[in-house]
Amino acid sequence: MVEMEQAEAQLSELDLLASMFPSENELIVNDQLALAELKDCIEKRTMEGRSSQVYFTINVNLDLSEATMVTFSLSCILPFKYPTVLPEITVRSILLSRSQQTQLNTDLITYLQKNCLGDVCILNATEWVREHASDYVNIDASPSPARQSTVHPADLTFTRLWIYSHHIYNKCKRRNILEWAKELSLSGFSMPGKPGVVCVEGPQSACEEFWSRLRKLNWKRILIRHREDILLDGTADGMEGQRKFPILEEKAFSVHGARGNHMDFGQLYQFLNARGCGDVFQMFFGVEGQ
Repeated sequence: MVEMEQAEAQLSELDLLASMFPSENELIVNDQLALAELKDCIEKRTMEGRSSQVYFTINVNLDLSEATMVTFSLSCILPFKYPTVLPEITVRSILLSRSQQTQLNTDLITYLQKNCLGDVCILNATEWVREHASDYVNIDASPSPARQSTVHPADLTFTRLWIYSHHIYNKCKRRNILEWAKELSLSGFSMPGKPGVVCVEGPQSACEEFWSRLRKLNWKRILIRHREDILLDGTADGMEGQRKFPILEEKAFSVHGARGNHMDFGQLYQFLNARGCGDVFQMFFGVEGQ
């Protein structure tokens, strides 16, 4: 299978996934720039401009018992040669211990290697998780989703950080932002390009840990442009009620510019305003949004 056929197979599969997972939080394209690159390369019939792998997440809700509904997330990265080679898939859930998660992912890879090598297989992986996820979870021994929380007695503050960077291009940094936020149960969004914007929200300790990791990477310029701290009553419900974003995802707004690295700030403002954050636009850029 040549490069163009591989690219077309990836885009066709993404179109199919979008039709099968139509809800906003079922299929999330974490790297919009990579998807834009893929579409552009197929349209121009050349792979010369392609630099990033498509990265997306599928969230599957499973009934593990009469009283337990749990989300299993499949983080999927499509190598340039997929489906000739297998995708990189990592399955996560709050009910999985580290060892359970490792075993589930190992068994999933074994299944894909035996049954799907050379063919598109994200749907096969999703169905395998639906059928087998319960085998890896001891519900009685695991905390329920309602009780599973990053909120501790000493962590009574909900924090939202608005982070400004001179630019965010590097795909490893972009992946770190998404993976660290998921690990720390933070929501928000990341806008790559020039300039780069990152918003994370959640327990104060988790936001501080995220910022500590992020600032240690090599940046031309990065700073917290604005910070919001809200004192809560210490309950998980109070924490979740403050969120303006359901998850953290990467956002792209009408990419343009000579290097395809500038976003439409009007669309960014509309996105922020729709979530009650329109006033932050002026703090970031010194002008009123419109």
